Amino acid sequence: MSQVLDFIAYRNRAVEQRAFGPWCKRFGESYNAETRLADLSDATLYFLARPGEDTAIAFYELIMGILGLGEGPGFYYLDEKDQLRVIDIHLFLADRVRFELMRRLGWLASAPGENHTLLEMVQAFETIKAEVTQKTVALSESHPEYNTFEKLTSADKQVFIRRRLIKALEEFRARVLPLE
Repeated sequence: MSQVLDFIAYRNRAVEQRAFGPWCKRFGESYNAETRLADLSDATLYFLARPGEDTAIAFYELIMGILGLGEGPGFYYLDEKDQLRVIDIHLFLADRVRFELMRRLGWLASAPGENHTLLEMVQAFETIKAEVTQKTVALSESHPEYNTFEKLTSADKQVFIRRRLIKALEEFRARVLPLE
């Protein structure tokens, strides 16, 4: 029995190393199987929330490591099916990161999916995506545009929040990099 437990522990450490090793080097922080978006530093969250190739590669590193598909730069050599799977997960995680950023600014009351670890969100992507996309992201009552938000339909509320992403990135950037 102890050999089985040792094997499981070894396998879990191997997944953690594949998944988070590149991020530990990239961001100079420590991550593990229990890491949630709320555990990421402001600087890391800001980096991941920005659009761009560097951000995409960082997500690919994490996703491909968890799924055992190799390293991030190898994304372009994956077959089309695996590339599409990685892209779908990347877009889902990018949304969660951006909602977490808005939550930290006090703009959102909560961020659907915030209770899941990064590992869970990748490994159980389909299930968790179905779960969290059924929930409407709610603007915080303290946000100055809350009354306008409350009058919108569910679909329009999602658009309303997404349209504030650029402003959220600007405000968060000022918080993370105040002297630039």
